[in-house]
Amino acid sequence: DIIGASIGGAVKNVLAIACGIVHGRKLGQSARAALTARGFAEMTRLGRALGAKTETLAGLCGLGDLILTCASTQSRNFSLGVALGHGKITTEILATRKSVSEGALTAQALYALASKHKVEMPICFAVASIIDEGADIDAVIMQLLARPVTGKG
Repeated sequence: DIIGASIGGAVKNVLAIACGIVHGRKLGQSARAALTARGFAEMTRLGRALGAKTETLAGLCGLGDLILTCASTQSRNFSLGVALGHGKITTEILATRKSVSEGALTAQALYALASKHKVEMPICFAVASIIDEGADIDAVIMQLLARPVTGKG
């Protein structure tokens, strides 16, 4: 399932940035767990819309990789999020790195892809706005928390 593996690999990097921001802002493990769970729902929605197999997304290259990347302090994307959470500027962070934090480039592409297919991905969209537009992190967090509960996965 190339679609499922590709979606899992792309989305987990953007979600790892979000989890790093949560860590950098010292919002706690429960917030990171909730973000990971909601992020998995976003990954699944996009994957299904593009024809991915649910079992791929729920397997090692979907959920498994998501959990690892969102919890690992060694993750390049997670560490980018931590730096953002500490108030640093994306361009400055990336300019000093010797490695690639691919989620920084993927966030806007996911935004375009999800928008094209009318898939809601509020966490990934939030990361794109922080990285690409310099959106205020605290304001973005408040917007995410203010979203109504829909009962949809």
